Amino acid sequence: MDTIVLKFGGSSVASNERLEMVAQKIIDLYDQNNNIVVIVSAQGKTTDKLISESQELSKDPSDRELDVLLSAGEQISMAKLSILLNEQGYPAVSLTGWQSGIFTNNTNQNAIIENIDTTRIENELKDKKIVVIAGFQGFNENLDITTLGRGGSDTTAIAVAAALKAKNCYIFSDVEGVYSADPNVIKSAKKIPALSYDEMLALSSEGASVLHNRSIEIGEKFNIPIITKSSFNKEAGSVISDIIEENTIKSIIKKDISRISIVGNGIIRNTNALKRIIELIEENKLQMLNLEVSETKISIDFKNTVTDEILEKFHSILL
Repeated sequence: MDTIVLKFGGSSVASNERLEMVAQKIIDLYDQNNNIVVIVSAQGKTTDKLISESQELSKDPSDRELDVLLSAGEQISMAKLSILLNEQGYPAVSLTGWQSGIFTNNTNQNAIIENIDTTRIENELKDKKIVVIAGFQGFNENLDITTLGRGGSDTTAIAVAAALKAKNCYIFSDVEGVYSADPNVIKSAKKIPALSYDEMLALSSEGASVLHNRSIEIGEKFNIPIITKSSFNKEAGSVISDIIEENTIKSIIKKDISRISIVGNGIIRNTNALKRIIELIEENKLQMLNLEVSETKISIDFKNTVTDEILEKFHSILL
């Protein structure tokens, strides 16, 4: 029997209606005779709300107490989802970070996972239960709650998948996958069916918010295929794995107002792409301040403000 890890972001669990949709996705996979482990984020903007409320009480709240407070958001999500699954006739158990054996260093708000004791998780799976884990949190040597920083639920999911030697790790959010550009800006942006860990890491480092950097690094280290999908439909997503495809541009990102990055394996050897990039820069009279080229990424800093129209031109000639 395969073990599959599913992670649902804050927008996916933001309301009871959305929890119903999440529960159905879990049930569909459970009914296919899979062991199911679910990682959940806090509902909607709960974490931001808790931070704001803590700052109303203190301009400099204790790091330890802030972690205790922030961890509550994910615990609400895990309990609600488990209640719903049990009500629908599917055995589920919710576990906090410490109950799941997620041991971290002593850093608050940006802790690093050092080890996961999977005994409790595996025992619950043997009893055919769906295990619902609070993302974003663990515990340290003092038995204090720690949190993993922004995007920490992604890290929890892929670290748990690695510890359990899971077949796949699904990351569900409000987008269908990874795109060749921001689809909210570039209407012709295409969904990328497959890309490598290195390409995804390059995208994330330039500001693409699909996955947290640390989660990608863990996925690559333990060779866990990561599948990004939408919580709100059944469309195919994007698969991040150890594939290597030479000389293929995958995505273009605009960071802030004056930086464009072009990402793809073997891009350093793609002379046609490099030529087209230089021609476009000259045609639009853009002034380069800096150019960085690596195996998977070309990043250009401009003196000019790079408009969405310029970004669309890059996208149209390269993808």
